[in-house]
Order: sequence, then C-alpha cells, then structure tokens
Amino acid sequence: MTKLLYSTALAAGLFASLCPAMAGDAAHPTHVAKPVEKVDGQPAETVLSPELSQIAVAKGAMKLDGATGIFHSYGYQGDGPLVPAAGDQQSKTHDVEAVKTEPDKNTYLVLEGQKGADPAYDYGTHFLFQGHESAVKIDGKPQGYFTRINLDADEAHRVTLMATHDIEGQPLETYDGSTWDPFAKKLLLTAEEGKQGGVWIATLDYPSKVTTLHGVFGHASYEGVQIDKDGNIWLVEDAGGKTSKTLEKAKQPNSFVYRFTPKDKTDLSKGGKLQALQYSAPDGTPVTFHADDVDGDIKSAGIKALHTYGTALKAKWVTVHDTDKDGTEPFIAYERARAAGASPLKRPENGLFRPGKDFTEFYFTETGDTNVKTAAGREYGGFGAVLKIKQANPSADDAELSLAYLGDVAHSGVDNLAFWDGDTIAVVEDDGDTAHSQRKALDSGYLIDLKADYAKGAEPVRFIAEGRDPSATIDSALSEKGEETGFKNDGDNELTGIHVSDGNATIEGLLGMKVPTPFANGWRVFYTQQHGDNITYEIVAKK
Repeated sequence: MTKLLYSTALAAGLFASLCPAMAGDAAHPTHVAKPVEKVDGQPAETVLSPELSQIAVAKGAMKLDGATGIFHSYGYQGDGPLVPAAGDQQSKTHDVEAVKTEPDKNTYLVLEGQKGADPAYDYGTHFLFQGHESAVKIDGKPQGYFTRINLDADEAHRVTLMATHDIEGQPLETYDGSTWDPFAKKLLLTAEEGKQGGVWIATLDYPSKVTTLHGVFGHASYEGVQIDKDGNIWLVEDAGGKTSKTLEKAKQPNSFVYRFTPKDKTDLSKGGKLQALQYSAPDGTPVTFHADDVDGDIKSAGIKALHTYGTALKAKWVTVHDTDKDGTEPFIAYERARAAGASPLKRPENGLFRPGKDFTEFYFTETGDTNVKTAAGREYGGFGAVLKIKQANPSADDAELSLAYLGDVAHSGVDNLAFWDGDTIAVVEDDGDTAHSQRKALDSGYLIDLKADYAKGAEPVRFIAEGRDPSATIDSALSEKGEETGFKNDGDNELTGIHVSDGNATIEGLLGMKVPTPFANGWRVFYTQQHGDNITYEIVAKK
C-alpha cells in the first residue's frame, strides 16, 4: 500500500543546507543577458544563471522499467531507430525515426511504498510523474502512457512505465497536464486533444489503474490542471483558434478557463458542476465566441482591454455542465462553454494559485499566436501574456480578470509556469520553430516579479536560455519539409514541465498553500527539454 511521506530533510535540500549562502543566491538568480541564437544545422548548449546548475534525471533513450512492446523508452516508442540511419530517407510511407513521446508536465511527490516492475527493488521515496503528449497510432488510436521517474533509483530502474491502458482495456490518450489531488488521492492527467481530450484519474500503485471521466469533465483540450483548498479543480484549455484570412498570422481567441466543483471531492466519479469563466469588456458587454466573425474576435474591445496594463475587468463563472441536471454521458465541454457565453482566450495553457493568498489569485499563461508577423501584435495578445483571476474565495461566483505580464517578440509563447516564491512566477516559452527562426532565438525561461511595473519598462529575469540538442537540430531540418515527407516529430527543443514543489502529498501540500523556497527546505525545481533527446532536468544551486 502506498503511503504519503513528507520531510523537510529531503535529498535535494542538501545543496541548500550545506551551502545556505549559495542557496540564497540561487533563489534570486542573475539575469542571463541573451537567449541562445538559432543557427541552422548547429546545436547549442543551454545557459543557466551563473548561480544555477542542472542534473539530468531522465533521458529519452532510457529503457523503461517494465518496458513492453512499443512502450520502450522514456522519450521514444519502439517503432523505429532513435536517430536516422546513414543514408535513410524520410517519406510518407517510411519514417526514419521512432515517434518521440514528448514527456510533458511534471508532478513531484514524496511517497513511500512505491512499487515497480522489479518486486525486489527499493524504488526510494522521491518521484516525478509525467504524461507524454505524443504517441504511435494503431487503428487510428494513440497508444499513450504515463511514467514515474524514480529519483532515488539506478538507471535500470529510473523510469517506470505506470500504465498503457485504462481499466476498460482502452489505450491511453496522449497526456499534457498532471497534478496530484490529495482529496481524491489520485493523479489527474489531462489531454489537449479536443473531442478526444479530457481528464483521466490514475492510482499511484503499480501498475496504475486509470479511469476516464468524460461524463464529468467532458471532452476538451485540457492542459493545465490545479486543485484549490475547497477541492475545486481548475482546468486551462489549450486549443489554438482559426487563422484569419485577412489579418496576417493572427488567430481567433478560442479556448477557455474552467472550474469544476465536485459533489464529493474524495470521489470525482460522483460528478459535479463544470463552469467556465466569462469576462466583460469595459462597457459591460460579455466577451463571447463568434464562429462567423474571426477578425472581430481577434480585435475585439474586450481582448484589447484585457491586454492593457492597469485594466481590471469584471468576470463571473457560467455553468457549462451539471451532472445533477445533465447526466453523465460524455459531452464536448468547449461547445457547451461557447453556448453558455464563456469568454475565449488566446490559447491559455497552464495556471497556478499564488502562494500565501488563500487561493484567491489564480495566474495563467496565454501562448498567443507564436508568429512574429501576427497582425494581432502585442496590443491584442498576439505574443502571449500572463493573466490573473482574483476573487474573494476559490468558490466565489464573481471574479476580476487582469493582466499581470504582456508578452512581446522577445518574450513570447509562454506556456508552463510555476511559482518560484510568493511574488515571482517562473514561466517558460514554447514559441516553436517558426518564431525561433523569425527572431533568431530559441526559447527562454523567465522569472516574472509580480511587484515589478512592466508597464513602465521593467524586464523579467531570464534564468534559462535553452539551447538545442543534436537530435532536435536534425529534426528541425527534417520538419521543414514535413508536409512533403510526412515527418511527424517536432523540431527545436521546447521548455516544458517547469515545476517547483516540496513533494508534500497531503492537503497541506497543495500548490499554492505554502510559499516556495527553491533549493531549501526540500523544495526542488524540475523542467523538461522537450523534443530532440527529451531530457528531464533538476535545477540545483551551483556548488
């Protein structure tokens, strides 16, 4: 039986306890002056703030503990070689590489009693769980899975394959988001797959038992998922909108922020009420989705006001689905959100509660259009943003929506985020190959100070200037002709899975309950250099 374990004397905290001065410096890292330049055909090393270092805790080529069939490695499925063989040619009928599974958002937990494929092995007490957002398709169905990095284990036992099918025997979807629900004592996994997406719950025992909840949460492109102190589940939907035919490279606001209130927070299968956020323009008009007015939505007064510093817009939660009234048949959440008058946003992706604020402030990212040429520009959120929902308590019906940070060409495509401390958010870019080439710069990770005045020219601190590994460099070149050749793997590396946690698996350990102290008191920092070699790192204070 799995037991929850929490201690302030965790292994990763040794750096801080042995070197408190260095840990203090690491908690306030120095700005990295510039991003890593993108040069065709050239790999590049990642640059961290000088106070920081990183350790690879899992690599894409690591064989899985419990590997079976095509479920072979941490970052690859066993349907081909890990890199193209000499002289091999990509075509629509022949792939030169295995599918890269792209491990995504991380969830760190301190547990005891965890088992794996080797019944005689001690897997330790420190674990990092993640879904994988890409997979081989068989008969049109993705063959997804989720994994557990055993941080205390040797390489042969480092990454355990937790599950490949649900309890009904159906293949798992490809997963993006994850979080631990201490009320239900389940891991929540989300899939940003539209009408195939949704929320799954998974047990921590081995092998994990995975259950779908499509009649409760519905189908949508859910990615970000967090729990508040009342047991509500907040979901952030990542689905890009239609591209305008007249506004160059600009995309329609399309997806939503949701809140689910369970009837029984210890058993999500009992159903509850799903709501989505609606905000109003300064004149009081609700901002809604218009299928027949793409350009009007892109340049609406509400979208402009939302992406203006100093503007606070009235918002409220509108009901999308209630199992007491609507039953538990699967449904399409975003269609119901549109019908209910919820407000679409510029590709929101992930969100977190600000620590020390009693779950009254929820910050989330918008990725934007990931193209420097977007006609939406900065004024209409084309380069992304960090937005803030403020309300009297996490279950309140009314809220206020405002801008915390507005992206620009140099700071764009923000995706995953984590609170670094009570006043600072770590955000990482996922700007994509096109924008990388346009701005001649790869992705970066930034620390956004919520006390700073970005309206007056303050700049966030770059603490990661991501490079590009050799595999990603090859894939970037191959993907340039992907439409002609059928090459499916992504190109340049992406920053994902930024995660700051002390691993406390109790209700008191909910993200947002306590103010993080990175590199001290058991708080650890992780991220994944997705695509290419698919390496997950722990950031530590440099010795």
